[in-house]
Amino acid sequence: SFARSLLRFLGFIFWGTAVAQAFGGVLVILMFKNYRYVFQESYLSLPGWLALAAALILLPTGFLTVSISVKSYRNQQGTLMYLLLLLLCLEISSAALACSYCFRTASQLESNVGYLVHRHNWTCSQDPGNSAVDVIQRRLECCGVHSYTDWLNTSSSSWYHPACVPESCCKEEHSHCRGDLGHVEQLYEEGCLKKLEGQLYFAMLYIFWCCIVLSIFELLAGVINGILMRHQPVHELHIL
Repeated sequence: SFARSLLRFLGFIFWGTAVAQAFGGVLVILMFKNYRYVFQESYLSLPGWLALAAALILLPTGFLTVSISVKSYRNQQGTLMYLLLLLLCLEISSAALACSYCFRTASQLESNVGYLVHRHNWTCSQDPGNSAVDVIQRRLECCGVHSYTDWLNTSSSSWYHPACVPESCCKEEHSHCRGDLGHVEQLYEEGCLKKLEGQLYFAMLYIFWCCIVLSIFELLAGVINGILMRHQPVHELHIL
């Protein structure tokens, strides 16, 4: 009776965590899509796709778990074991990839952002405003790699010697801002590197811990399902 009650509770947990898992998967996929200029490797979004696949499988798994807690059938119990094993493989793979990609990508992030800033072609009088750097700076509300002073060391500044930064560094509330360094209060103070690292760590660690917690719940559900199957005659377990 206690095992059935606990299994029913885990079934509802699976339904709830399916939403959290799907959110984490979409978060990772959109992050690498929105900042594809910085994260150029397409395989980096793989943990997100694995998390989405796990979220979809969690829905029928939760239904089977609740159903078995009410009345046990051999084919349902066998199917649940297979689904739990598949989910466990997906969760562990997603967690391992998220942890690995997080540290490997973070070490290359500064050089990638610095390269985009250095090769950005702009002038004070004519700011294109649609390059990869401009998109990143507007979306993250940041300026430069570490701060706006990074723009003073770019190839464009050394050629034109401008006393300004790209207009994408301007705060939204200052509509008349043109990136003039004489009005620093109108510019974003924080660099893009720190904000990108923050989003990367949040998305990957969210996936990692979500997968670890779900793996524990899945192992517990498998043990409880095995306990319930022990009370059935052996000849009825041929479905396994």
